[in-house]
Amino acid sequence: QVQLVESGGGLVQAGGSLRLSCAASGRTFSTYTMGWFRQAPGKEREFVAAISRSGSIYLADSVKDRFTISRDNAKNTVYLQMNSLKPQDTAVYYCAASSLMGPTTRPSMYQYWGPGTQVTVSS
Repeated sequence: QVQLVESGGGLVQAGGSLRLSCAASGRTFSTYTMGWFRQAPGKEREFVAAISRSGSIYLADSVKDRFTISRDNAKNTVYLQMNSLKPQDTAVYYCAASSLMGPTTRPSMYQYWGPGTQVTVSS
């Protein structure tokens, strides 16, 4: 069982930056692939970034040149650094954990989810 809690969301102007954090409970954090997803009002949840337990990274094309994902297994935490934010990045951002070895973009492959944190980018 893994419990996840996101933090770091907020209101930022276009072009600004935010760093999201996701703290995980449990002693097996290092064995999970970790992912970030987002969901805007009226839209489906979409993949943003993932990092496997070996450190392999996969980023969505829409954020590839602006966002980075990293993890600190000693702190049981995964991060999403978001730069050059755009109004279309506005969404609730969710952290998720998957028992798969490699990064995956499919929400159904993630077994554990955090409650989400709101990110709002003003123009």
